[in-house]
Amino acid sequence: MRIVLCLLAAAAVSFTVGHFLLPMLRALKAGQSIREIGPAWHASKSGTPTMGGLMFLAGMLVSLLFAIPEMRQGDFTSLFLALFTLVFALIGFLDDFMKVKYHRNLGLTALQKLLLQLAASGIFLALLRWNGSLSNELFIPFWKVTVRINWIVYFLFAMFVMVGCVNAVNLTDGIDGLAAGVSIPVMIFFIVAALLQKKAGLGLFPAAMAGGLAGFLCYNFHPAKVFMGDTGSLSLGAAVCAIAFALNMPLILIVVGIIYIIETVSVILQVGYFKLTHGKRIFRMTPIHHHYEMKGWSEVKIFCVFTAITVAACILGYFGIN
Repeated sequence: MRIVLCLLAAAAVSFTVGHFLLPMLRALKAGQSIREIGPAWHASKSGTPTMGGLMFLAGMLVSLLFAIPEMRQGDFTSLFLALFTLVFALIGFLDDFMKVKYHRNLGLTALQKLLLQLAASGIFLALLRWNGSLSNELFIPFWKVTVRINWIVYFLFAMFVMVGCVNAVNLTDGIDGLAAGVSIPVMIFFIVAALLQKKAGLGLFPAAMAGGLAGFLCYNFHPAKVFMGDTGSLSLGAAVCAIAFALNMPLILIVVGIIYIIETVSVILQVGYFKLTHGKRIFRMTPIHHHYEMKGWSEVKIFCVFTAITVAACILGYFGIN
């Protein structure tokens, strides 16, 4: 019941914040600059307010109120999850701010983002270990066995996975509602995973994220009135991988995060093939959601298909952990 109340409260907070945030962003002229190399029809979206991720981040903070009993008992996992998410929101905010200030779709450099993300991931993992929430026994879904890994190796592996996950979610945020729509079933999966582990307190964070995303989606569904921006997409990616590690099941991201992976792999394949063949392409445009746009799929169709794939993957993931 506490998890359900947390989800509903987060949705209400996110939706309410959006009601006041949207006119503020418009007044500040915090509009998104559309990349010149993107689909031509996306040019009409230029000027749509960005930084809308602040809505579901406000909803996410609701989890801290519901997690007070755990924190009183010395379990600060929910607090660390929230702080880690907010650190990535800050990184994204700096990126969004520079884009808005200089009116171009380029913010922090790739190296600056990478170093900040690695530092944040390392500190988060250290805090989880200190709190007793992190294990170096790697759970392998479906086989349902664990493999103990040297802590240093595990930390390096975890940092790589976290940075990769964050940027994969960032790539998924390319059309109206997609990143939010795909991530809601992922968060619901993690609620179920927490309950299976008899860790209801850990289910509060993904519940708040799911509710917050639902509230945000009311404004972000096509035609989007606001974009989540890097403020939202980087923090969302951080939230996804953070809860996976807090539940000690990072490999399940391969299953439930299949859309994030497909989006990323499509870019890697496209760039690699383009360089090897001196100009040839596998896809019409990447990330792959743009390929389907170029083939004539509407944004709503892509949203529905990709979200349905994620729902199916989450159901499969359930059998992988139960």
